[in-house]
Amino acid sequence: MSIILDKVSYVYSENTAYEKQALKNINLQIQDGEFIGIIGHTGSGKSTLIQHLNGLLQASFGGIYYNGRDIYEEDYDKKELRSKVGLVFQYPEHQLFETNIFEDVCFGPRNLGLSKKETELRAFSALRSVGLPESDWYQSPFELSGGEKRRAAIAGVLAMKPEVLILDEPTAGLDPQGRDEILDQVAAMHRELHMTILLVSHSMEDVARYVDRLLVMNQGEIMLDGTPREVFAHWRELEAVGLAAPQVTYVVQELRERGIPVNPAATTLEEAKTSVLEVFQNRKGKEFSNNKNSVK
Repeated sequence: MSIILDKVSYVYSENTAYEKQALKNINLQIQDGEFIGIIGHTGSGKSTLIQHLNGLLQASFGGIYYNGRDIYEEDYDKKELRSKVGLVFQYPEHQLFETNIFEDVCFGPRNLGLSKKETELRAFSALRSVGLPESDWYQSPFELSGGEKRRAAIAGVLAMKPEVLILDEPTAGLDPQGRDEILDQVAAMHRELHMTILLVSHSMEDVARYVDRLLVMNQGEIMLDGTPREVFAHWRELEAVGLAAPQVTYVVQELRERGIPVNPAATTLEEAKTSVLEVFQNRKGKEFSNNKNSVK
């Protein structure tokens, strides 16, 4: 088991006039190799939650355990924790600061005390794994496009060889092609490296398509936890807290209301397409059978 949160609460600006409880009694288990999506409206606690997972924030109450060890023990090595639980921020500019991309990706491994050779080998491997063209490696980070900056930021975390990769809105502001390229690359890393991945997103379509498990945050609490199909079956509850299901969910509901018995659990375009084709194939089969019987 990778990460356990035991009754974790967090209060911003505690004991001041600006005090605000951002997390409330969170109980959560994250298993090795899971691909988890986290959704919620602005201020729901998503970013606060993920910043607890590698010790950037310390819980006001409760405990967090990584591979069986309490990360709040006095002798616990937070530097090692952050090399194992990598966080890619929403804005890559917050992570990119060296003169060129290659040096930026080398920064983390170098700080681990690795040799120059091992550091550079890790940087090469990480940059290739995110699909960043070699022609970009020696450019300033700030000369790159938004999608390229995000790839570079992800590479910087991958070079640390984390066991858990946390991505906070990695596709914000990207065009559809850039979004798909980033998420396809993340999905490939999950398959090939068997890495635990947490994806924070505002896109219901993205989480429906990519993740295996979905957490819904609302007012600092986990409101729903299940597969995307299980969660989006509660689309009315999601709407009540300012969220929505994928657009496909509403199309499917509309079709059912019009008497077309498509699968109500379809949450992706591919699933809806398959279900619609099955309905019409079944109808054609019945019509053929009825016509054959009438001829007899």
